[in-house]
Amino acid sequence: MTQNENLASLSKAGVAVWLDDLSRDRIRSGNLQSLVDEHSVVGVTTNPSIFAAAISGSESYDDQLHAMAVRGVSVEEALRTITASDVRDACDLLAPVAARTGRDGRVSLEVAPGLAHETDATAAEAAHLWWLVDRPNLFIKIPATVEGLPAITETIANGISVNVTLIFSLERYKAVMEAYLAGLEKRAEDPEASFEGIESVASFFVSRVDTEIDKRLDDAGADPSLKGKAGIANAQLAYEAYEEIFSSDRWKALEARGASKQRPLWASTGVKNPDYSDTMYLSELVGADTVNTMPEKTMQAFADHGQVGRPVTDTYADAAAVMQSVTDAGVDLDDVFAVLETEGVQKFNDAWDELSTSVAEQLKDKK
Repeated sequence: MTQNENLASLSKAGVAVWLDDLSRDRIRSGNLQSLVDEHSVVGVTTNPSIFAAAISGSESYDDQLHAMAVRGVSVEEALRTITASDVRDACDLLAPVAARTGRDGRVSLEVAPGLAHETDATAAEAAHLWWLVDRPNLFIKIPATVEGLPAITETIANGISVNVTLIFSLERYKAVMEAYLAGLEKRAEDPEASFEGIESVASFFVSRVDTEIDKRLDDAGADPSLKGKAGIANAQLAYEAYEEIFSSDRWKALEARGASKQRPLWASTGVKNPDYSDTMYLSELVGADTVNTMPEKTMQAFADHGQVGRPVTDTYADAAAVMQSVTDAGVDLDDVFAVLETEGVQKFNDAWDELSTSVAEQLKDKK
């Protein structure tokens, strides 16, 4: 089938196009396969909110829920069985992409959000989910909380591929890259250990940054022209940090042993303010070896009228100026990023609780 020209151009510019959504209906209907065939999709991300929407609005899970209800399984076991099943099927669908690209064809499954501040439990669940899905093109999503950082190191050291999520600040992003390198170095202590198949992405959130900073700019009575710029500028500076870390001698020593770079992944790329271009978080974040995971609505918008903007590497001075102007306007960026992380964890917790309640009710109904 013919690939959409706009999305194909984005791919040629170095951006891996991933879908930020998954459901059993999407897999069974052939929709996901068509996005792979026609829209350059080479990966999938999920989160508790996505699964909550998928399971509550579909009959495709009824037979599985009935079987588990008869067996009397717990809600937690039911949740993991359902989500792991969908992710495994998506991994199988994307296996040809993984074989072709070597790096993409990945599907992400997140540890329970309630573990975001528990290091050992996060690492343990990451290992369990890796075993449960049992597919080499899986990513385990671990939040970039302070407690999540050592869990990332431990998980990478154990040979498990990781998608680090909920990154908002440059400071935390640098700590995430440090955790990744430390995990590789820990694994390299075993002369028999291999880096083959180990991949990682670091999910740097974009639109949520604009939402929070725009609100604070309004409260401060700042120049309206600053609005809608910080999210992209913050991400552009993250790419600058990525280039610095992954050109260091420390990295080159690991690369010589076969390690892969931890790619930046642009997340939260659906535009939330209708006054902004609906493709700006794609057009303005074009860089080699990046991933952009997007809702289907945003993907279709880019397919229709999106254009590849200037490379991220040409934007660093302008991006730094934007962030300085935001700070000069009175916005406390450290507080912004702390609030966004807290809210991000809470949103996923709320979605997980909603999903748990829904599954519990369905298990009861289907006995």
